[in-house]
Amino acid sequence: MSRIRSLITVSLLGSMVFPTAVAAQEMIADTTSRKQALTSWGVQFEELEYRYSDDDEELGVWSADFFYGTDDLKVRWLTKGEYAIEEQAYEGLENQLVAQVPISDFFDAKAGVRFDTPEGPDRTYAVLGITGLAPQWFEIDANLYVNEEGDTSAGLDAEYELLLTNYWILSAAVDATVAFSEDREIGVGKGLVSTETGLRLSYDLVDRAFSPYIGVVHERKYGDTADIAEAESGSTEDWFAVIGARIAF
Repeated sequence: MSRIRSLITVSLLGSMVFPTAVAAQEMIADTTSRKQALTSWGVQFEELEYRYSDDDEELGVWSADFFYGTDDLKVRWLTKGEYAIEEQAYEGLENQLVAQVPISDFFDAKAGVRFDTPEGPDRTYAVLGITGLAPQWFEIDANLYVNEEGDTSAGLDAEYELLLTNYWILSAAVDATVAFSEDREIGVGKGLVSTETGLRLSYDLVDRAFSPYIGVVHERKYGDTADIAEAESGSTEDWFAVIGARIAF
């Protein structure tokens, strides 16, 4: 009789505990899915700076990211440009509107359109790229561009942040552009077009939301692109002292 009572007790406890465990698992799964589906938005200025070159050129430069969406699908407006202060004219203006989805734990794929206002006719490109965190904590952004005339180019941005203290951060960045076809109207030759390398020392003043910095930037054109610039009495290599801030909200 006691054995029968024990079996009945165990059965009753199991019938009570099992549904509770199932319900708990369902709640956890539901909470996780709702967290993944949460919509977020934000604005981040990776660069908002003043540049002064070794030949007395003054530029206002920015690189910003406006985003909206979830972890599964995000829409981004990426804008960057250079404004010549003395001439009061844009040296370059680029805007991208892309959709971004995850393809691995560390990388996302993105696709969209890019609108350029360079020194010359405007250009529109289709964009396909990947962005994410490579081994050794390098931030990578690689893109392929094709314009309406079939001209193809590629860009690679890489950045590494060295945490000197909890507040002082040293950032090294390189931006390289390669063209697979010539577009002389905007001063682009075939091959390696240009590189921009920068070293910036920032201070995290407000919890990564506002970080003023100082640094140095080197810009250089190569090959056919350098030849086109020289033929138009333009510069092929410049050094800049920079002061600016990273801003996020």
